[in-house]
Amino acid sequence: MATEKNQRKFTRKKRRFGRNERPEYDQKLLDLARVTRVVKGGRRFSFRASVVIGNRKGKVGFGVAKGPDVSGAIGKAVTAAKKNMIIVKRTNTSIAFDVREKYGAAKVLIRPAKEGWGIVAGGAMRAVVELAGIKDIVAKSLGSSNKINVARATMKALSKLDQSMTKMNIVKDRAKPGDMRSKEDGQNNKKQGSQ
Repeated sequence: MATEKNQRKFTRKKRRFGRNERPEYDQKLLDLARVTRVVKGGRRFSFRASVVIGNRKGKVGFGVAKGPDVSGAIGKAVTAAKKNMIIVKRTNTSIAFDVREKYGAAKVLIRPAKEGWGIVAGGAMRAVVELAGIKDIVAKSLGSSNKINVARATMKALSKLDQSMTKMNIVKDRAKPGDMRSKEDGQNNKKQGSQ
């Protein structure tokens, strides 16, 4: 009888807690501010949350939202971030080339780094790069220090990586080694003929 009771308790506990599942995306709260809007009757207070989410495997998103309470604002910001996800093109643990980008008055410069170098970036840039899954990078914020604009500029720069990579591949496909030689040979022949 006693063993049956113990067994029931154990199964109840097991069912209640279950397996601890990890969420799909990790998230970082960049900024939480209490904002006001002035209406006829006075001031209305609300909260503005800016959140970065990512799976640390190349997917990252950034969202800003307002809500009447903190948890509501954060929930809405996470939903907004999921809608604005980008896929970051990485090479090993870093990126392929330097990128400069601007959003508003915020300017960012992102450079690749050797393996084992780590993330040399601060504030909003660090959060975005970390959650994108880039392990070795050097990044510098050159303009405004506004967290939201810096995060948006970083997102814009990281999305530029993918566009540039596809453009580079298209150019490589078009220019074949034989074509380049034939053009050079033609130019050399013209020079020799003029002499």
